[in-house]
Amino acid sequence: MNNWQPYIKEYQNYLKLERGLSLNTIQNYTFDIKKLVLFIETNAIVQNPVTITEETIQQFIYHISSLVNARSQARVISGLKNFFTYILFEDYRKDNPLELIEVPKTGRKLPDTLSTEEIDQLIGAIDLYSNEGERNRAIVETLYSCGLRVSELTDLKISDLFFEEGFIKVTGKGNKQRFVPVGSTTEKYIEIYKNHIRSHLNIQKGYEDTLFLNRRGKKLTRAMIFTIVKNLAVKINLNKVISPHTFRHSFATHLLENGADLRSIQLMLGHESITTTEVYMHLDRKHLAQILTQFHPRKQVSF
Repeated sequence: MNNWQPYIKEYQNYLKLERGLSLNTIQNYTFDIKKLVLFIETNAIVQNPVTITEETIQQFIYHISSLVNARSQARVISGLKNFFTYILFEDYRKDNPLELIEVPKTGRKLPDTLSTEEIDQLIGAIDLYSNEGERNRAIVETLYSCGLRVSELTDLKISDLFFEEGFIKVTGKGNKQRFVPVGSTTEKYIEIYKNHIRSHLNIQKGYEDTLFLNRRGKKLTRAMIFTIVKNLAVKINLNKVISPHTFRHSFATHLLENGADLRSIQLMLGHESITTTEVYMHLDRKHLAQILTQFHPRKQVSF
């Protein structure tokens, strides 16, 4: 269980903070994963979420099929698909070992994306007269304009800002670094925060180079970024469940909708595999279908 526990813990945090699921639902999802872990340990199989093979999954499915009814079997498979979809999106592995498992297909679930109008409304709802207003505007703008993961945002350093060259250096998973283009508006908001707000903080030792700080002069936590985003959504009565990751998905979706190629999007998002980026093609097709349905005289379309 030890090799699985860190991944399960991260997944539980994702379900709680990003998906907004109840404790009971999270426990049910985790229960399905623990069934798989128990099977692996019982059969002395040395595999973790990154190395587990499709063959092992198939053995497990065959095992549970003799113990539970079809409905319960489908629920277990659905729960595992969700877990490994998360593992895939987090770039821990390049494939989903349940991809070819035939019982009810769940697909890869993405959070709601935001329109540019909704993003403008969220940013417009930030109280710039509050102590953290300028910081929060820079945070939301950076999340959306650069497509960062939450951890990449909280780890961003002042020394990572290469504004003269038009890039920021981002440290992603596995300490892999990439350069992401940064627009003039984002640069402006970061500079305002850095020069007029951050410069007046009592910065604690060890955080001198950390860009975004809390009022005590320390690095912001992931939970604080979630709280900032969720409070803004409530403020504008946004009828969507969103998280900081929603801005990353919106970043990729809007790029694709406006003609960017998948390879460029892959590089900017820091996806190790193009397969992970290809999921946005689904969103783009949906967007194109809506346009065709709205404007074409033959009001039907299928993909």
